[in-house]
Amino acid sequence: MRLARIAHPGGVAFASMEGDGAEAQVLEIAEHPFGRPNFTGRRWPLADVRLLAPILPSKVIAVGRNYSAHAAEFGNEVPAEPMIFIKPSTSVVGPNAAIKLPPSSSRVDFEGELAVVIGQPAKNVPAARASAAVLGYAIANDVSARDQQKADGQWGRAKGYDTFCPLGPWIETAADPADLALRSEVDGEVKQDARTSSLVHKVPELVEFVSHVMTLLPGDVILTGTPDGVGPISAGQQVSITIEGIGTLTNPVQAG
Repeated sequence: MRLARIAHPGGVAFASMEGDGAEAQVLEIAEHPFGRPNFTGRRWPLADVRLLAPILPSKVIAVGRNYSAHAAEFGNEVPAEPMIFIKPSTSVVGPNAAIKLPPSSSRVDFEGELAVVIGQPAKNVPAARASAAVLGYAIANDVSARDQQKADGQWGRAKGYDTFCPLGPWIETAADPADLALRSEVDGEVKQDARTSSLVHKVPELVEFVSHVMTLLPGDVILTGTPDGVGPISAGQQVSITIEGIGTLTNPVQAG
């Protein structure tokens, strides 16, 4: 099932996607998407609604240096344990929303990533039961002010600007995260081309690790790390990240 959050003629709601292409429909879900969806009976053609970020998390937990080749491209070692940091909920935007470049940064990079969306409260979850805590998977762009990341020695400012976490286009509940193709393009030029099988710390391990540090709430998001090929983006460009079995997340880039 593909779960979305939409702006429709009467307001904002969660919805389930049905069909593909020009025939796609969205079916409104009452209240929230967790557990068995309760449908209201209202539906619209996908063309008549606007896709928003599929969830508004209480927190986004991101994982650094989780692909060996990405760690190597910046001259870093792969950490023995997952290296986690927090992106604020205010950094989240949906598909087609602009990534706004802060004037205080001279270099902002894109980072295509698989996102894990939590479906139930989770604390001290063992890896063997991690899948039960997961609602589904989405695509994320861990946008980073690279110059500030280097200058500060920690990543809160560089990763935390508004619009620095595009998320979407929906949540795919049926995806298997073990081996999915991930491709990032800037203005149609392929920059990243990898598979999630190359993750150093796999999804079940990440859920276990993070849930032993902090309680995960329904809707929280874990970003699993980015492969090699990251690079700078400029105003006027467009970033598209595609993950096999999920879809494509596209965002334009604007001056802040």
